[in-house]
Amino acid sequence: MAIAGEGVLPIRSRVPPCDDGRVRALVVDAVRTQPEVREVPDPSAPDGGVVVRVLATGMCRSDWHAWAGHDGGVVFPHVPGHELAGVVVDVGAGVDRRRIGERVTVPFVCGCGRCGWCRAGDAQVCPDQQQPGFTHWGSFAELVALHAADANLVALPDHVDDATAAALGCRFATAYRALVGRARVRPEEWVTVVGAGGVGLSAVMVARALGARVVAVDRTREALAAAADLGAEHAVLADGALDVPAAVADLTGGGSHVSVDAVGSEQTCADAICSLRRRGRHVQVGLLPDDRSRVPMARAIAWELDLLGSHGMAATDYPEMLALIEAGALQPHRLVERTVGLDDAARLLPGLDRATVAGITVIDPTR
Repeated sequence: MAIAGEGVLPIRSRVPPCDDGRVRALVVDAVRTQPEVREVPDPSAPDGGVVVRVLATGMCRSDWHAWAGHDGGVVFPHVPGHELAGVVVDVGAGVDRRRIGERVTVPFVCGCGRCGWCRAGDAQVCPDQQQPGFTHWGSFAELVALHAADANLVALPDHVDDATAAALGCRFATAYRALVGRARVRPEEWVTVVGAGGVGLSAVMVARALGARVVAVDRTREALAAAADLGAEHAVLADGALDVPAAVADLTGGGSHVSVDAVGSEQTCADAICSLRRRGRHVQVGLLPDDRSRVPMARAIAWELDLLGSHGMAATDYPEMLALIEAGALQPHRLVERTVGLDDAARLLPGLDRATVAGITVIDPTR
């Protein structure tokens, strides 16, 4: 690999990413087939975009959804991966603010940077958005191409290491915006978090930093122990026999003010919504299987519940989150459970929906 050396090089300089024009990547050839690690051609920087050498990339349940065929926009063969940290190695035409050698991350939703939504700071709902690992090949590779670099790339401060930064783009940033920007959690409110994986544990950490009291719900004792370690006041084991909403109501004196479904199934969505007190706020973060998923609307109407979606966080909102990380109020490095190579990732991806590891798995493509 011939990568930029020390320091930051001028805009539109190019350092060839790979001597032979090929890089290793985790490739899925068709829906639900076994992923394979093999060499693929180097990506090229699109107009307005960049190529980034991937230093770390997170494994997320959303990657499993893409592998399983739940996202109609994914074209196979495909390279998953949408949470990443890395170094810019190529800059396309029309890029003004990004430079070779810059260490960066990116939201998993990359807005076009031109529309009214993007100009208003809401790139996460851009109608012309790009998503690495979904609309184009993603970061389970040594190199990844990213679009609209000036609008979407976020320069990483030195105090945030690569593995931690890779956890920010989807799970941590999504949880942060879900509680800060959507639910607007206030001190002393009860927050129920259903699912204590990467997103859920991020939500526990963020809620506690906001001064809220947290009830964590999960099917495994290990995940609940991790949630308790991050400050969850109560843990509810969703073993299939327990009435989760009733248990939460008993623990909180009538239900939570805010609920988060960090899993994405009809059952977890219903448990989260029905755990609310009257006039509570629910945030759906976990991806449901399809648009026909059943939601307890009768409860939402009768109790005047607010049902909110949350779809990542725009790059413009990162500085506030990064400042809290620098101040120590948020500690996302505590959520990184393990680091694996591409070969291990290929083995793990098909079973990610059944994974019992608490916390975030990060891929190091150089392993």
